[in-house]
Amino acid sequence: MNFAPLFTPVRIGDLELPTRIAMAPLPRMRADNPGHGPTALQAEYYAQRASAGLIVGEATAISLDGFGWTDTPGLWSSEQVRGWRQVTEAVHATGGRMIAQLWRTGAMSHPDLREGALPLSASAVDPQQRSVTPTGRKPTVTPRVMSTVEIRQTIADYATAACNAIAAGFDGVQILANYLYLPAQFLNKATNQRTDAYGGSIANRARLSQEIADAVATAVGPERTGGRLGPMHETGPFEAHDETLPTAEYVISHLNGLSHLLVMGATRDLTATPLDNPDLPARLATGAPLADIDWSTVYVSGARGYTDYPALATV
Repeated sequence: MNFAPLFTPVRIGDLELPTRIAMAPLPRMRADNPGHGPTALQAEYYAQRASAGLIVGEATAISLDGFGWTDTPGLWSSEQVRGWRQVTEAVHATGGRMIAQLWRTGAMSHPDLREGALPLSASAVDPQQRSVTPTGRKPTVTPRVMSTVEIRQTIADYATAACNAIAAGFDGVQILANYLYLPAQFLNKATNQRTDAYGGSIANRARLSQEIADAVATAVGPERTGGRLGPMHETGPFEAHDETLPTAEYVISHLNGLSHLLVMGATRDLTATPLDNPDLPARLATGAPLADIDWSTVYVSGARGYTDYPALATV
């Protein structure tokens, strides 16, 4: 394949990227500490991958209330900001650029992650997926309906997390609104049965996403604010229906002015695909083979299968 176009520069917002190769946000569950903060291990991991034109950091919870996947990091505390700062400094020291992905799981969380409390969502509709809890993957539950006060607090939490990301040295932020998580739960008519200003019509269901984007862009600047949108998932209430495409088109048309928008298709099985190459640009440039991934080490603790993949020069 001809990969030459990937090595041409591109600008998103106020970031000049030397290549069009971006590292996708990959939850690896290495924030296995009580403070949900990144450590020196994450700093080493991301620094190894800084040759990408852009790193989109792993999904990162905007608040303790929005936390919903075990051993993943947050961006709501000063401790977490300090942890992320050592990550971004390591990435910048090797010439990289990195943005934070802002995440609220909503109904994808589980009582086991919330001291027994139900997760919050647009409506009391079980997403029929699997939650990642401290004792393994478990079926999701029927969530509690968010009040308008809780919605306003969530919007404020996104803005605060965005400011924390910039304070931690990130070059921008990306709002995670795809597939299964809280903004998508409001967008989807199958999971949003509200009758207030946040439910009913497409415009009303899109109101939360728009208000989150406006709040984040106001907090850190639209040139440093992007979004990730995935209109559908393969199973459960997020399967495609007659309003999937019109809803996505409406949201996209009302997110003008942001630095970037990443639109995703339905998820797929990637277990036979080589995914974890810390020096992917060099391998593409030289035609070198891709490293194989050890799937047994993807969602566990420690350096094995995380920072021990060999670089091309040492293969």
